[in-house]
Amino acid sequence: MVTAPAPGLPLDRPKDAPLDPPPLYALLRTEQPITRVSIWDGQLTPWLVTRWADARAVLGDRAFSSEDSLSGFPNLRPGMAPSPPGALQAHDAPVHTTMRRALTREFIVKRIDALRPSIQDTADRLIDGMTALDAPADLVEHLALPLPTEVACDLLGVPYEDHAFFQDKANTLVDIAHTADQVAEAERSISAYLLDLLLERRRRPRGDLMSRLARKVDGESITDDDAAELAAFLLLAGHETTANMIALSTITLLRHPDQIPRLFIGPEQTALAVEELLRFVTVIQAGLRRRALEDVTIGGVTIRAGEGVIVPLNVANRDPETFPDPDRLDLARPNARRHVNFGYGVHQCLGQSLARAELQIALPALFRRLPDLRITVPIEELPYKQASIYGVHRLPVAW
Repeated sequence: MVTAPAPGLPLDRPKDAPLDPPPLYALLRTEQPITRVSIWDGQLTPWLVTRWADARAVLGDRAFSSEDSLSGFPNLRPGMAPSPPGALQAHDAPVHTTMRRALTREFIVKRIDALRPSIQDTADRLIDGMTALDAPADLVEHLALPLPTEVACDLLGVPYEDHAFFQDKANTLVDIAHTADQVAEAERSISAYLLDLLLERRRRPRGDLMSRLARKVDGESITDDDAAELAAFLLLAGHETTANMIALSTITLLRHPDQIPRLFIGPEQTALAVEELLRFVTVIQAGLRRRALEDVTIGGVTIRAGEGVIVPLNVANRDPETFPDPDRLDLARPNARRHVNFGYGVHQCLGQSLARAELQIALPALFRRLPDLRITVPIEELPYKQASIYGVHRLPVAW
């Protein structure tokens, strides 16, 4: 029997299985699927929700708020300042509705499909550059990170030569070792940069997203600061998650080489394979966080108004009630798309179509071009990130 409260989150992953969720999560899902846990050294004890059905029930219910300024909200760190309006994941209606509406058309499938040729060209160019080097080369440095970063910069109209600045700020935001003050300073720096760029695009518009955002500012429902914060959210969230997915998916596929050919059967099978990788890997390891606005009963447990809730997506995506034999990678899994890797409900990830496109292009390109790709160190020895978004700092490969 598990005793509560559980250790502080996120829990440590097993050293011999670094791609799997911590085993205690599965035990909790069986014995105490909704249970109290401890964060901030015991200063706050929110609820942990570990079943897939309960996760969707929480994420789909507007009685659970995303407003991180509310008392009892289980932020990653104590003392966190409230998120600005442009941080879509941290607000409810009407702010969330207004901000999201400003961007919805930018990420419709038709518009993302139009980007696929340029994404393919970028992936091929980056693989060419990597293979021109002496092996081993770092797949993170030469493909996984620059691909989504270049795509995000091109989409927004942000100069790619400033990518090191953005990546440094992104690392500060997701690394749980940084203090609330350090996070706030990183947010201010990147917002100030993008505000200057927004004002420049208003004076000299181009055909990029920053120029279109500048036109949407009305000074009331959306201000210049709001638009700059929204751009910061897109830029940082867009490249950090996909970069880690490319790297971890590569590791996963190299551990299951018999399944790699499924990437090449055709577009539908490639898409299904990517959905299974999203389910199996799930880079958001700190969970989505909510605060109850009223008493709500989920899975037979009453969560009181004012109490916090944490939904670890990687655990919900390994629920055997929804995904039979969930710890087995199956690139042909028929219901893989039921994963909650992009969240669920009104806060579901706005950029998921772009993330899918990048993965559907990058992974087949990599393994088609480099059939003898291999990692040059044991996967247990790779430098894994201790951050809210899981990944590796480096991935040395040869071919």
